[in-house]
Amino acid sequence: MPPQRMKLEARGVRLAYANERTKRRLEILAGIDLAVREGELVAIVGPSGCGKSSFLAAVDGLVKPSAGTIELDGNAVSAPGRDRAMVFQQDSLFPWRTVLRNIAYGLELRRELSLSEIRKRAEALIDLVGLSGFADSYPHELSGGMRQRVNIARALALEPELLLLDEPFASLDAQTRDSMQAELLKILARTATTALFVTHQIDEAVFVAGRVAVFSARPARVKQVVEIDLPAPRRLEMKLLPRFRELQDQIWRSIYEETVELTAAR
Repeated sequence: MPPQRMKLEARGVRLAYANERTKRRLEILAGIDLAVREGELVAIVGPSGCGKSSFLAAVDGLVKPSAGTIELDGNAVSAPGRDRAMVFQQDSLFPWRTVLRNIAYGLELRRELSLSEIRKRAEALIDLVGLSGFADSYPHELSGGMRQRVNIARALALEPELLLLDEPFASLDAQTRDSMQAELLKILARTATTALFVTHQIDEAVFVAGRVAVFSARPARVKQVVEIDLPAPRRLEMKLLPRFRELQDQIWRSIYEETVELTAAR
């Protein structure tokens, strides 16, 4: 089998913000080097406030790095684009739109497909994310997990080259979060979508990812990239395997070292 080509490549990405009131410069990212292969899901973990979400925003083109380059399919990222879609922690659905019309929203804005084609794609995604029978439901009639399925379907409707997920299951209860982790992997496998996934949950990172990038304390660098050598397809019972615990402990120790060093420096 030929090696997978690199989909996303970040080289020496630095990011800093200037505080206008204090005139101080806050360094967020200290030179991030990270590559994501086509069809791969890479998770990012690290100490709280280390810059994980800021890096995701830079990849989405929402913020401009102070230095370094980000390339998607060999093209420099300089602004938000159609080749990327973001899923946030909160579902951000339009309460006045049904499930189907929420999923269709981005396609309607693009005006590239007929209404019948948009409906057909939205209906296919409703089936894909396991919401058959809820096309005409409104967000307030859905559970948190169901709303986040709609959020993911809305992003996938745009057929992005890269899906960016910023703690998408953080607001869900533990049981629903586990279920959504497994469902996400099924959805991404069926769509062959490349994804970058930020999370605070180490077990979540180990379960969903092919590789886990551990960020250092702020200003962040990539301290370690851990290969997750668990078999596919992933099943929730794998979280009970000794190898799963070993990987989880390895990543936890790496983050803990950063937390200890940060506390000692204060």
